[in-house]
Amino acid sequence: MEIHGHFEERFRPLRDAFASNFERGQELGASLAVTLDGDPVVDLWAGAAAPGGPAWAEDTIVNVYSTTKTMAALCVLMLADRGKLDLSAPVAEYWPEFAQSGKERVLVRHVMSHSAGLSGFDPPIEAKLLYDWDAIVEQLAKQAPWWEPGTVSGYHALTQGFLQGELVRRVAGQSIGHFFRENVAEPLGADFHIGLDQVHDGRVGELVPPGTLPGNQPFEPGSIAARTHESCELLATEPRTRAWRAAEIPAAGGIGNARSVGRIHSAIACGGSVDGVTLLSPEGAERILEEQTRGPDLVLGVPMRFGMGFGLKSETFALGPNERICFWGGWGGSLAWIDLDARLTVSYVMNRMESDLLGDLRGGSLVLASYPCLEG
Repeated sequence: MEIHGHFEERFRPLRDAFASNFERGQELGASLAVTLDGDPVVDLWAGAAAPGGPAWAEDTIVNVYSTTKTMAALCVLMLADRGKLDLSAPVAEYWPEFAQSGKERVLVRHVMSHSAGLSGFDPPIEAKLLYDWDAIVEQLAKQAPWWEPGTVSGYHALTQGFLQGELVRRVAGQSIGHFFRENVAEPLGADFHIGLDQVHDGRVGELVPPGTLPGNQPFEPGSIAARTHESCELLATEPRTRAWRAAEIPAAGGIGNARSVGRIHSAIACGGSVDGVTLLSPEGAERILEEQTRGPDLVLGVPMRFGMGFGLKSETFALGPNERICFWGGWGGSLAWIDLDARLTVSYVMNRMESDLLGDLRGGSLVLASYPCLEG
C-alpha cells in the first residue's frame, strides 16, 4: 500500500502503524494528521475514496459522524468565551420555548455534557426529518427529559447538535453551520463543513457501512440506550445523498478529513490560538476540561467522564500519559484526540466503518503510537 503525504522522521513509527492498518485489511481509505505546537508534523492519506473507486486524494473529505460534535461544542464555547452565553444558565434563557415539559432547569452545561435527558427523539423520527431544522428543534423543545437533567450522562447521539445549534442560532443570529464557517473554518483555512456546498461533492468519499447498525445491537428493551438508538435509525448510506450533505446536522453530519480536524483542534491544544487566529482565550480552552459528569453512561453503557462538550480521560479512555486530554470520535471509527499538556492533536478519518459506537483499535492504536514519537 502506497502511503501519501509527509511526516517528520521521528514519526516514522506512526506512519508504519498507519500503513499496517491497510496491510491487515482493516482499511479502504483513510487519512491521519498530527499537529504539535500547532505545526503539522504528520499529514498522511492512502487507499481508495470509495469501493472500486478513485484513490483517496489529498483533498478527499468524508462524513465523520460524531467527530462533528467537537466542532459544534467549539462554537458554543466560543460564544461563552465572548460573554454572549453563560454555560451555567438555563437553556430557556436563550430559547424560551425550550422550557416546556419540565425543562426549565436544564442548563447549557447539561447539553454540553450529554446530561440534559434528551438523548433521543420522542416520538421517534425518520432520518429524513433531520434535514428540517425547525421541525427538529420544535420537537425537542416540547419533549420531556427521560431522566433528571444533570444527574448522569446518556449519550445524545443526534440530539446534542441540534440543541447546541439552536443555542447558537438564538445567541449569534445565524445557523451553526454559518457561524462555524465564518468564525472557525475560514479563519483557519480548514476544509471542514457543517452543511456542505454541492461544489465539493466530487471530493466526497463514500462510507462503507458497518456490519451491525446501532439499532440492531443487543440493547435491553425499553432502556434509555434502546430508546435512543431506536428514535432515529440510520443506515450509514445517508451521507451519499445531497440532502444529508446540505443539511446542518451538528452532531453527525460534518464532512472533512484528518488534516482539517487537526487544524481546528490545534488551536485548543495550544491554549485557544494557533498561527495568530484566536478561537478561545486560555481560560476558555481550559473550560473544556471541567468535569461535568462521571460514571456509567446510560446510552454507551460504560463509565465516561464528560467535560464541556468533549470526553475526558477516564478508565474507559486512558490513552496517553497526560491528564489534560479531551477527545471525541465518530460512528465507524473517526477520532479527534487533543492533549493540552503535550500541545498535541492526533486526528484520524476513514471510510470503512466498524460497528463499535465507541470507536475501534485503528484510531486508538494511532494515538498510542504517536506518544513514543514525541521522544524521538
